[in-house]
Amino acid sequence: MTVIGHPTSRAGGHGGEVDPAVERRRVLLGVRLFILSEVMLFGSFFAAYFVLRAEAPAWPPVAGLARPELPLVGFNTLLLVSSSFTIQWAVTRIGRGDQAGFRRGLLATLVLGAVFLGIQAWEFAHNGFGIADGVFGSTFYALTGFHGAHVLGGLVLMAVVANRARLGLVSREHHTAVEAVGYYWHFVDVVWVTLFLTVYVL
Repeated sequence: MTVIGHPTSRAGGHGGEVDPAVERRRVLLGVRLFILSEVMLFGSFFAAYFVLRAEAPAWPPVAGLARPELPLVGFNTLLLVSSSFTIQWAVTRIGRGDQAGFRRGLLATLVLGAVFLGIQAWEFAHNGFGIADGVFGSTFYALTGFHGAHVLGGLVLMAVVANRARLGLVSREHHTAVEAVGYYWHFVDVVWVTLFLTVYVL
């Protein structure tokens, strides 16, 4: 028989229920470790980019190749940075039990992320160079395309959270998934700012 309040039952012992607070900490720790592994992965991409750029006599190394228009990419960067504030708003509001505020914040983040991807797709279609155009083209599309895939993954996760909210599974007491998506989205934003400064500005 399970004893209410028994340490074993609250710690998730044999036949006991897991303490929600403990479960939340475990999930968020797992998300942080996953993000750490992604940091190392992107770090290797950036390291390769800097090595290739340092060894190239000119950048872009292929004559006639030009980097994309900075104003458009700057505007797109502003959109993604803004989405960091809207997702944090969503996390804060659900933590206070404000379902309406949470939904508005999540929807705004979904829209901003989708517009970011749309502009990036337009940029790719009008760059005038492809992934096969030398080391510049390959590193450019590897970095920006890989990040775009992460943005798409974040949008899918947010859609899952939105569906859970529609089913009544997200509340002030149960919003670990919202926090986890928030962590991931902030990571995606930080990577993009670093990528923007590295690939487009420097």
